[in-house]
Amino acid sequence: MSQASLPHAASTPPPLTPKVTDLEIKDAQLIFSSVWQDLEADFGRENLRFPKEIILLGGAPGAGKGTNTAFIAKSRGLTCGPIVISALLDSPEARALKNAGNMVGDREVIGLLLRQLIRPEYHDGVILDGFPRTHVQVECLKMLVDKMHSLRREFYGTPLSIHFRQPTIHIMVLFVDEKESIARQLKRGRETKVHNDEVRRTGVGELLEDRPTDHDQTLAQRRYRVFKEQTWEALQSLKEIFHYHFINAQGSLVEVEQNILQELEYQSTLELDPRTVDRLRHVPVANEIIVHARQELVKRLDSYEFGQPELFGRVVDFIRKKVMPIVQRHAISGAAHVNTEEPLLEDATALAMLIDVFSERGFHAVVDLHKIEIPEKFDAATGQITCRVKKVYRIQIRFQGSEIRRG
Repeated sequence: MSQASLPHAASTPPPLTPKVTDLEIKDAQLIFSSVWQDLEADFGRENLRFPKEIILLGGAPGAGKGTNTAFIAKSRGLTCGPIVISALLDSPEARALKNAGNMVGDREVIGLLLRQLIRPEYHDGVILDGFPRTHVQVECLKMLVDKMHSLRREFYGTPLSIHFRQPTIHIMVLFVDEKESIARQLKRGRETKVHNDEVRRTGVGELLEDRPTDHDQTLAQRRYRVFKEQTWEALQSLKEIFHYHFINAQGSLVEVEQNILQELEYQSTLELDPRTVDRLRHVPVANEIIVHARQELVKRLDSYEFGQPELFGRVVDFIRKKVMPIVQRHAISGAAHVNTEEPLLEDATALAMLIDVFSERGFHAVVDLHKIEIPEKFDAATGQITCRVKKVYRIQIRFQGSEIRRG
């Protein structure tokens, strides 16, 4: 995916650390194998139904993962809440590690996460906040996706195939520089303290998580450097494997949301099952049609003028004399409906000309043919009724209406 342009210091991402080591790969294999065996034993292979779409949301401390999660979910049509790794790891031991700015063990993360992912509410898709953070977790993620593909092949063509769909994995990284990260962490600490003091004083509301790292500049700086040294390169290693989105989170909330939207444009050929893609390949994508729509419209209109000027002139006269007076009377609403029996429109070319003229002038026109049978003759001897067909062309024209000052 394209990288959003970054202002100031945020244009220079953290330096990369060395690549994953053989020891880390071996650790990941041992951890994942153990977790997977437990999972199969507890649930059975046919019940290991993972989400169709997984958005792995990572980022620097203070980059706004929690703030932007709901917006990302809405952009992708996800209705379930996110899986927040820090919330999964809420044991006293894990809390002590987090408060010191350290990472929680990979075995605990992978074990809890996989059991969470197979819950039914996440079947269509889910956001993972804070995963992966280490090389070992990255390797376990790759193994998980391989298992998801393996399960899909195993159950393909069976009644259970709908539960094992083509997985789509997005890596989304929200990035801010060190100075901004520390400032946001300390600001969050001040706001959390004020909020929690008020909750304790009044008994109204819920206490917010109060991290020691949000009150100490040294700890906040250490937390950012842990991100640089452990998480950043781990996320970067997935860039060539999954859909990768690097989001500039340095600006305002509105700016960050726009950056997210630009990065999450729909890419159906990368997300649909290959068999579905093959079925749809002859139907063009909308943006492929509209990219040259204006040029094609101009060509058609010029061809009418130079190739069929007499018919084109009659169509334009009909629009000018019969249709536009009605449209002008509906200038405030921006919607006009014209019913006509004009014989000219029986010519399919004339009908195409009419629609193209309105399109070129900035209107949206739709024509519907309504046929009505009108009794003309009745044969008393046989009781037979002879009807003629009345053709009524219903023209709907929409455009930007006028704004009226009220009050």
